[in-house]
Amino acid sequence: MGCYTSRLTAQLIACTVCGHVYSLGPLKPGFAAECSDCGTILVKKTLGSVHLTAAFSLCALLLYVPANIFPIVRMNLYGAVSENTVWEGCVRLYQDGDYIIALVVFLASILLPFLKLSGLFFLSATVRLRSKRWVKFRTELHKLTEILGRWAMLDVFVIAVLVALVKLGKLATVVAGSGLLAFAGVVIFTLLASASFDPEQIWNTETEL
Repeated sequence: MGCYTSRLTAQLIACTVCGHVYSLGPLKPGFAAECSDCGTILVKKTLGSVHLTAAFSLCALLLYVPANIFPIVRMNLYGAVSENTVWEGCVRLYQDGDYIIALVVFLASILLPFLKLSGLFFLSATVRLRSKRWVKFRTELHKLTEILGRWAMLDVFVIAVLVALVKLGKLATVVAGSGLLAFAGVVIFTLLASASFDPEQIWNTETEL
């Protein structure tokens, strides 16, 4: 990856670490600009950003279906076998009167991740088509996906399930279901999709994708 700093344009960027201000020209995909004082990356253009975002989002959406259809865990407690999906967990919590917890699990593990992935895929598709329509709407949509990412706690959910598997190992036979592997895949691909997208391409349709 190349690295350069240009002072020929009026785009001013300040280093978030040392505060040094630079005037940067447009970066080509695959290049980055770093601070000459402390070495902090100021701007980074991922090569093939749109293609990576679309691919990662699509992979996550494809895994999203088995992650919510197939059971997360299979538990055998004294001969009683039970298998539960994420949705069944939400329903059981609701039936037990834990309405707030059921709502939080539903939002953080089912609804918000789907909305974020759908938003990222839509953004990458419109950028790839070099669409000049709804630019402000798509900008706000990107901001919304960033906000949703803070609440779509799929990674925390997966860790909680794995901890439960370890803790219950002495009391019951607990086996990770096929849905857990898909769920982990959704977590990984969602993080990669979010990190790959370059929001500047929403406005600049003339840049190389």
